[in-house]
Order: sequence, then structure tokens, then C-alpha cells
Amino acid sequence: MTSRAGRLALIIIGVVALLIGAVFAGQGANLIPGSSMTGDRTWLYIGLVLAVVGIGLIIVGARRRRVDR
Repeated sequence: MTSRAGRLALIIIGVVALLIGAVFAGQGANLIPGSSMTGDRTWLYIGLVLAVVGIGLIIVGARRRRVDR
């Protein structure tokens, strides 16, 4: 994906994954109350993994170079 649309899609998906991962991790760490996920360490680990994947997608999307044809 070297097109501008592809790069933008990677960045948007990465931001969404990072935000969802942060919420999951916050609930798993008992920082965000009010859910069945609150205080469950499983969601902390899932959230951390999802946040790392999101950061990776953002980096890949931002570093892709355009190929001129």
C-alpha cells in the first residue's frame, strides 16, 4: 500500500486500535470502572497488545514512501 489512501487507512485503523486498546487496558487495570471488564487482568493484556498493534500500524502508515510511476 503505497497510495495516499492506503497510508491514510493504515493510520486511521492504527489510531482506532490504539484507542480501543487503551480503553481495554484501562478497564483491565481497574482505572475505568463500570464494566464487567473492570479489574480483569485478561483485558489489560489484550488492551496492551491491541495498543502496540495500533502503534505499529501508525508507524508503518506514516513511514510508507510514495512510489511515483
